[in-house]
Parts: sequence; structure tokens; C-alpha cells
Amino acid sequence: QVQLVESGGGLVQAGGSLRLSCAASERTFSMRVMGWFRQAPGKEREFVAAISRSGGSIYYADSVKGRFTVSRDNAKRTVYLQMNSLKPEDTAVYYCAASRVLAQVTTTTSYDYWGQGTQVTVSS
Repeated sequence: QVQLVESGGGLVQAGGSLRLSCAASERTFSMRVMGWFRQAPGKEREFVAAISRSGGSIYYADSVKGRFTVSRDNAKRTVYLQMNSLKPEDTAVYYCAASRVLAQVTTTTSYDYWGQGTQVTVSS
């Protein structure tokens, strides 16, 4: 069983920055494709970003492209989401997820394991 633990969420003003971290318990973390999703109240969980095993392939939702950066440190079994120029519409619970394959990375069903989520609130 893979455990994923997110951290780094909080309250920030519009235009500010936050860096989310997701630490994995699995020794084979480097074999996992990692994704970030978010879910706002009353809305479905949506794709934010994904990164391949080596970090050579990266994907972003159009809504965050140019503002968010996903990265990973396989030695630390951690994936990061650097969020800049935050907007009130970025307010949501952010989840990291792990997948065995690099396919359909934007869909929730492609991921096998999920973290518990961390709240990000952006005030206007």
C-alpha cells in the first residue's frame, strides 16, 4: 500500500505563492507517474499537473499553465507543486496521486493511490 502525504497548503492573498509537497512511502516511488488534482466545493476533482517517472514529460491544465510548476525528487520520494500568481479560483483541496503508467494522466481513474489532500485558499 502506497501512502501519499501532502503538505504546504494554506491561506494566501491573490498574486501570492505556495509550494505543495507530496511525500511517498514507497521505495519504488521513481517508478510512479505522479499527478496533482484539485477539488473545489461543489465541483468535480480536476486535473492540475502530472510528471513522468524521470521528470522528462510534464503536463499542465490550461488554467495553471505558466503559473504552476510540477517537479519531483526521486531520492526524497517527493513531488512538488510550485504555485505562483495565485488566483481566488485556485482555491480548492489539492491532492497528489500516483500511477503505474503514463497514460491518460488527466483522468482520475488512471491513478491508483491518492493522498488525503491539503487545503489551498486564495483570498481576493
